Amino acid sequence: MTKLAAVDEAWPGGIDVSIVMPCLNEALSLPHCIANAREALAQMRDRLGLTGEIVISDNGSDDGSQMIARALGATVAHCPARGYGAAVAHGMRVANGRFLVMGDADGSYDFRDAVEMVARLAQGADLCMGSRFKAGIAPGAMPWKNRYIGNPLLTGVLNLFFRAKVSDAHCGLRALTKACFERLDLNSSGMEFASEMVIKAALKGEKIAEAPAKLLPDLRDRPPHLRPWRDGWRHLRYLFMLSPTWAFAVPALLAATFSLAIWTAAGLAFARGHWSESVFGNYWVILAGSMLGLSHMAALLAASAHIHGRRAGFRRATGRADGIAKWINLEAMLIAGGAIAAAGFAVLLGVFGYWSRHHFQAIGSVLPAVVGTTLLVIGAQNALGGLLLAIVNGHETEFVRPAREPASSDASRPARPKPPERPSRVA
Repeated sequence: MTKLAAVDEAWPGGIDVSIVMPCLNEALSLPHCIANAREALAQMRDRLGLTGEIVISDNGSDDGSQMIARALGATVAHCPARGYGAAVAHGMRVANGRFLVMGDADGSYDFRDAVEMVARLAQGADLCMGSRFKAGIAPGAMPWKNRYIGNPLLTGVLNLFFRAKVSDAHCGLRALTKACFERLDLNSSGMEFASEMVIKAALKGEKIAEAPAKLLPDLRDRPPHLRPWRDGWRHLRYLFMLSPTWAFAVPALLAATFSLAIWTAAGLAFARGHWSESVFGNYWVILAGSMLGLSHMAALLAASAHIHGRRAGFRRATGRADGIAKWINLEAMLIAGGAIAAAGFAVLLGVFGYWSRHHFQAIGSVLPAVVGTTLLVIGAQNALGGLLLAIVNGHETEFVRPAREPASSDASRPARPKPPERPSRVA
């Protein structure tokens, strides 16, 4: 028998494992899925000594799915909000188990694969992801564009952005502890819920494990709710929304590097009096100035998104970020903005003086004027950006405060609400 972590004897309801299935008109496949989930719970009882229940989180079915689930001994939880993520989260909230298993109600997953996932949780993992690529994908179970393009691409991007180190970020069969679910504070209502779970688990430092999970052809007699291109885009945009580094900071760094390289080359030609021979003329200098302003704005957006993530609780404190933050606050941003703007104004005054001394004739190079105006813009952005960061930070002028360690592990564990009355239980 697998060695289990310490059991919480005071856990309400006496249920160890809750298998949660979101359901929207799955009358055809529900009997198979519930029977399969019962087999999985029986194996968990025999192998791990755990008790369990089956929760069907219904999302407004009108085909009798609710009556079928009740007749087969499962608990039906009515989810008022529409969407895959809303249904899964609602089922997990009302579930009694300290270990939660989620899987589709269409017959595409074998819940017996979750036995090993729950064993990983019992050994100390917070989240155990299923991997269809490690267990095998049955013929016809996954369209080729999902198998060879969509899933590898989105999983690769997720691992690059968040270092989750999983091989299949979108497997629908996975398990997590109830405490982990509460800490993640998931709020996506659609298909991006699957990405939100693994992203926030990685960002918050939850222990992520992985176990094989087969993918089988579903038992539906209708097209699936999933729309590959639409839902793929929703997942991709969600990855960028939760990654200020890749959405803002990396583009800002690239644009700033490109702009400063152009200005450096143009400046050297201007200083040597060889402006007419420079590869980078006036048009390139103007482009570089606009890109430098955009890069500064992107950097401010990256800082704003990072602060929001810290305040929302899904982005952890780091020593490097806190070390930088000690020197950056609203007053520092305002002073720096004023100094940069003043430098730009001084450059423009110099340009005007040169122009007036040369009888207001056209100047061959726009480099000094572009540098001056760009500094003015960046200075103003810096001051206004400081105000924005203070607002995002809850109207506090200290943008990031070092996180305090909780007094104990019990203090960091959210209080669990009293479970509702349960109409049935699976042994």
